[in-house]
Amino acid sequence: MKPELLSPAGTRKAMQYAYAFGADAVYAGQPRYSLRVRENEFNKLEVMAEAVEEAHRLGKKFYIASNIAPHNLKVRSYLKNMEPVIEMKPDALIMSDPGLIMMVRERWPEVPIHLSVQANAVNYATVKFWQKFGLSRIILSRELSIKEVAEIQEECPDMELEVFVHGALCIAYSGRCLLSGYMNHRDSNQGNCTNACRWDYKVSDAVQTLEGDIVLKNPPPPQKPQLPILDQVFLLEEPQRPGEYMPAYEDEHGTYIMNSKDLRAVQHVKTFTDMGISSLKIEGRTKSFFYAARTAQVYRKAIDDAAAGVEFNENLLEMLDSLSNRGYTEGFFQRHASESMQNYEHGRSMANKQQFVGDIIDRDADGIIVDVKNKFGLDDELELMTPTGNTVFNLNALLNQKSDSIEVAPGSGHIVKIPYAENQLGDRASQLTEHDHQYALLMKAVKSPAEPSLA
Repeated sequence: MKPELLSPAGTRKAMQYAYAFGADAVYAGQPRYSLRVRENEFNKLEVMAEAVEEAHRLGKKFYIASNIAPHNLKVRSYLKNMEPVIEMKPDALIMSDPGLIMMVRERWPEVPIHLSVQANAVNYATVKFWQKFGLSRIILSRELSIKEVAEIQEECPDMELEVFVHGALCIAYSGRCLLSGYMNHRDSNQGNCTNACRWDYKVSDAVQTLEGDIVLKNPPPPQKPQLPILDQVFLLEEPQRPGEYMPAYEDEHGTYIMNSKDLRAVQHVKTFTDMGISSLKIEGRTKSFFYAARTAQVYRKAIDDAAAGVEFNENLLEMLDSLSNRGYTEGFFQRHASESMQNYEHGRSMANKQQFVGDIIDRDADGIIVDVKNKFGLDDELELMTPTGNTVFNLNALLNQKSDSIEVAPGSGHIVKIPYAENQLGDRASQLTEHDHQYALLMKAVKSPAEPSLA
């Protein structure tokens, strides 16, 4: 039996691309009660309701994360706020707090509940406890080795288990971190993490006083204290990189200190498939629709190959290099991870194989119309990525919106056309379905030969 491929969705477009490229289900954050409140299009209930309806129309599943650690104020309002969500008929709620789980169980006993990774399930006894409480799936903690996952599966064969296989890793125990709350009053356990672990921290000489306090050896002159401006985005400058400013929020352009590499476990998909894991999960609800498409395409291929008994394709590892990442690690799947799991050399996200350069928005009899996202031009090696396979080609001709020949698509905000004939796309174009064109994306090789094709 194939495991479910579960993709993240912070927007409806990301959801649609995840489904188009092979995801069986997506998960999205519930307004006010999930751990991803920024960049979440589903903070509008009508958008979420439409997305759930669309998922079911496609024969797919839609899970809603409701996994904060709530204080009393949110407990009081929870059931009332849940009523319109339950009416949408999501396929499951992803929850972590025992009190909220109890309340949902009592009010809506028919609603499936998946235990969130935030609940830190790290042993089979915990799984059995929640099974007795009526939960239908346990999302296992990221801190487990493959051997431990296998032991839990063996001890709990009739419980669905879900495992993270790709995405960002937190330096805290499955995200239970207080840094953001202490540093600028944004509680990560309430969905407001500002990724303080990735900021730059300077080291200063200190001494111990007779009272046992640790103080600065050479304190600066006293300054008037300033309260943090909670809604302001800050730029940070490292001492060794003067003039190079980085935003305090984590995004695809920058990361900071205490900088875990990203999880990539596509090479272990067969192992998880063989042991009977029910769902393989990709992290990244704040990521782009391109990220949703690429990860779904790669892990779909890995799952299908594993189920068919096909040997693992090493090229799948490289295909994920087209995504911005902080370097990849297997996380805790290998029990004794070395210091290479941390990224001490640099703080910038990387996409050192390919770059996403265009979204295919239309076509005519002669070519495809591209909404340019990043610069590309003649002689570049490009890859056309579609739900039914990828095609690599050299760009030999390019037209602007007036059908004039041009050499370069300058960047975001431009619309260009790639003719089929001049770029040797004729045969491939005739095979593309309307669905392919609707979700086609364009990438450019950066440092190495173009990524392998899945066609």
